[in-house]
This record gives sequence, structure tokens and C-alpha cells, in this order.
Amino acid sequence: MTTATDVRPPVRQDPAERRRALYHLASPVSVLTTGPEDRMHGTTASTVTLVSREPLLLGVVLRAGSSFARLAAAEGRFAVNVLGAEQADVARRFADSARPDGTAAFAGLAWTADRYAHAPLIAGALAHYVCRFHSAHPAGDGELLLGHVVRATADDALPLLSYAGGLYAGSLRPAKEAVAS
Repeated sequence: MTTATDVRPPVRQDPAERRRALYHLASPVSVLTTGPEDRMHGTTASTVTLVSREPLLLGVVLRAGSSFARLAAAEGRFAVNVLGAEQADVARRFADSARPDGTAAFAGLAWTADRYAHAPLIAGALAHYVCRFHSAHPAGDGELLLGHVVRATADDALPLLSYAGGLYAGSLRPAKEAVAS
């Protein structure tokens, strides 16, 4: 197999400038959860994307060696909770590596256990995707977790977005259409 790196010499660029440019990829913020209750775990992810429509697969990028990917593989199931605009505190809670383990991490948070995945579905989330573990793949300095969506629900609300290293909530407005001349 030939790849672009086999054919072209590497591009030289200041790593800080490249990292700054990457912060300009806006993405919805999600909390991934797995269960059952005696083995609950959650983690914040800002890179969740549709990979395939048939079968319906979501991809999630996690850091290499992620404990969440290991737990999701062991359980065979997990949930993706796409956070709403008012849930920045939830995103920060599950991004904090000092958070408590297990059910203690969910203390004071409204949630219900999904009947298939046994994973927490966080109340107020913009959307829930219940997934069967498909596969996990090393990808550079990260790990790509793929989930086969078995059930999805959504509410009409505004999303919580990750952009330029921060969390953003606000109204969305359609882009203006170009006027034909």
C-alpha cells in the first residue's frame, strides 16, 4: 500500500502554529459512558463523528491507552451523550483526571441506565447514541473507538461546542447564502 508519506517529503512547520490551527476545528462535546453500575465510567470527548451510515458507525478519538476504550471493549457496549449548551460543567467534570471513580463520578448528576448498554444516559443531553462496541484502532498518538449505533434519540436544543481550546454555547444561525451575480 502506498501512502502520501511514501511519495512526498515531510512538510516542515512550527508545531505550535500547527496546533493553534487545529484548535479551529469546531466539534460537539460529548460524554462517553459505560456500565453497568458497579463498573460505571465516563469520559469527555470532543471528537465524535459519523463514520458510516450503513452500518451506522460512530467514531470517537481518545488518547492512546484510554481506560474508557478498554472498558467499552470489555463490556461490549457504551453510550455517547452529546451535551447541550448548558452542560459545560458536565464536560469539565468528566474531563478532570482527578474525578472520583465509578458511581461517585456521577454523584449529583441526573441520569438513567440504558436498558441495552447499562450505561448512564445523562439527563439534558442533546442526543444519546447507544452503541455496541465495534473495534478500536491505534491512530498516531490516539486511539479510534468505533461503535455500531443500535439506538439514537435527540432533542431540539443548542449544542455545547469545543472551539479554539474552549467550550462555547450560544445560538446557531444559518450561514448567509451567496447571491448569484
